[in-house]
Amino acid sequence: MKDVAPSDALRKWFGHDLAKWDEFQRRYREELQQHRDKLDFLLSHALGSGLTLLFAAQDRHHNQAVVLREVLLERAMAGENQTGR
Repeated sequence: MKDVAPSDALRKWFGHDLAKWDEFQRRYREELQQHRDKLDFLLSHALGSGLTLLFAAQDRHHNQAVVLREVLLERAMAGENQTGR
């Protein structure tokens, strides 16, 4: 689902530079807020039948899938799903 991937500009800016990790997370979370409908869909799918997040980075701990997982978990804990809350 390309809409929830980081923008090309953000991905290129980050360049997997760990010194930029905190700022990357902040900026990516901002981008994700523009796609709440897609997040609702992913969360509903994750809660229903599971969800696999893929990433191409070599660093398993510092990539967009880590951030997206955290955002989805936070939404689930807050009760945000397809009900529009």
